[in-house]
Amino acid sequence: MIIERRKIFYIISLILILPGLASLFVNGLNLGIDFRGGSIVHVRIATDVAATEVREALAPVGQEKSEVQKSADNTYYIRTSELDQEQTRAIINALKTRFGEVELLSAESVGATIGRELSLNALMALGLGLALMLVYISFRFEWTFGVAAVLALLHNVLVVLGVFSIFQWEVNSPFIASILTVVGFTINDTIVVFDRVRENLRGIKKPDYLNILNKSILQVVNRSINTVLTAVITLTALLLLGGATIKFFVAAMLIGFVAGAYSSICIASPLWYEIKKSD
Repeated sequence: MIIERRKIFYIISLILILPGLASLFVNGLNLGIDFRGGSIVHVRIATDVAATEVREALAPVGQEKSEVQKSADNTYYIRTSELDQEQTRAIINALKTRFGEVELLSAESVGATIGRELSLNALMALGLGLALMLVYISFRFEWTFGVAAVLALLHNVLVVLGVFSIFQWEVNSPFIASILTVVGFTINDTIVVFDRVRENLRGIKKPDYLNILNKSILQVVNRSINTVLTAVITLTALLLLGGATIKFFVAAMLIGFVAGAYSSICIASPLWYEIKKSD
């Protein structure tokens, strides 16, 4: 059964999290210009081209790793490291060489100070979200459920951060949105399990927590698997067909959703058992 094998699940989680934590301390995260500062060049191209083609056209001027976002009316936002006027002119010339008529609509710089403020706001949003969830779950159920649920959420966030640090995938504003989406989505599975536990505890004066937890998990495991599979199939399609612009946004959610499905059953419930056993 699940709870009897909890030590195995703890070891699996440590194997997933510790390399990521080590990478976070050694390499940190590959922060995009939203956090470290940079430039945003807004252009209109006469012909309709894909964002990947625009990125390829920037290779001769060393900006092939720029983030390109296509907008309406054949306009494109090109996010790069901080540029001076000469470098901006070189980008426009490279685009003209490849695509012909190109109009520069605007060129702006994002300062490092704004990036630091965004980083702080992102951490505050995540911390506030976890704190409010702890309060709500403690009020709706009891504090032991709240603590176990928040620890499982931290587990999911650390898995995503660790993978992004190990592979040095770019972290930008959409990444923050994906992390908050992971937190909101994965808490749902945990709440479903805990709600079933609460139902099975009613009317029992001396509950056997081990058996009740195993029984509750078996009652909802099919639902949890089906829910996450539906999301994973959709996200996999987006990852394969959605283009480079949303690739890391989708990857973060995909990793987080899978980690959340695992943690809601194999981490949150065993942690609640540990708390109740020592209470």
